[in-house]
Amino acid sequence: MNKLWTGLAATFIYNTAIAALLTLLVPAGSFAENFIFSQCIGFSIAVINSLTLARMQPGWKRWAALCVTLPASIAVGLQLSYWVSGCGGSLLHPKSLSALLIVVYIGVFFGLLASFTFVLFERIERLDMEVKQRQLDQMESEKRELEAQLKLLQAQIEPHFLFNTLANVGSLIDTDPAQARKLLERLNDWLRTALARARSTQVTLGGELEMLDNYLNILKIRFGGRLDWRIEADAAARAVPFPPMLLQPLVENAVRHGIEPKLGGGQIVIRADCAHGALRVSVRDSGAGLQTQSGAGAGLSNVRARLAALFGESGRLALQANAEGGATATLQIPLDNGAR
Repeated sequence: MNKLWTGLAATFIYNTAIAALLTLLVPAGSFAENFIFSQCIGFSIAVINSLTLARMQPGWKRWAALCVTLPASIAVGLQLSYWVSGCGGSLLHPKSLSALLIVVYIGVFFGLLASFTFVLFERIERLDMEVKQRQLDQMESEKRELEAQLKLLQAQIEPHFLFNTLANVGSLIDTDPAQARKLLERLNDWLRTALARARSTQVTLGGELEMLDNYLNILKIRFGGRLDWRIEADAAARAVPFPPMLLQPLVENAVRHGIEPKLGGGQIVIRADCAHGALRVSVRDSGAGLQTQSGAGAGLSNVRARLAALFGESGRLALQANAEGGATATLQIPLDNGAR
């Protein structure tokens, strides 16, 4: 509707400019008379020819049709102007022949100019739509490629945890069947939650922290008193959209390289807070420290790859040694992340 009103306004202005030009070039005619003739003929040309051009595909048939409709629309506009002005003229009247020829020449010139302008803008609009469509197709292709890459990276993370847990179950079957059964129950709970989250379109940090708590409970069966943990995150941080399985590799890394090598074990503290337009999540352990960690394992490499794919330079992962021992991995992502 806005496009229609814009076209009508542009036609009115165009016709008014023609009337002013005719008044300057032919002083014998009044501006009022030229205004009526210009508006009637101009709108007749605009309506008839735009409807004709809009119904036909680009090509020579369009121009052939324009050769017929343009003179016809001028004739219709001229007859309409006679009727509106009350001059009583008629295209069939002999006295109107000379005036008709002049008007036809002027009308053809400005009509062709307007038609070429219409076709040009239509071509520009069509090219613009084609460019936008190609951009949308490219974005959709990049999105599918990114999703495939993220699924591949996530698939590399989950089996690592599953294989380790099943190996622990196998070792406990002979030595402690009750613990093996308990570990299987915990693993069953973890898998049920993981599958439910995989089908969900909304994943939050709160859901990820619940998964980690279940994961650490599974490890607790293996480590016993050598493993302790604490999760500190307020409601605002828990509600932030968060990519699934992005934190677990950091906790796995803390357990494998920090808690497990240390004789007395240690504690893991997971903290999350929102500040300065970003969500910061840290995984801090009191384990053996960075001297036994390369910082370039498959888990951390996958996390960095997913951060780069999802957030570009806005997603960061830092790993540093603690002064009192152990290490801290800090994850930062923008709050308007639209995480998958």
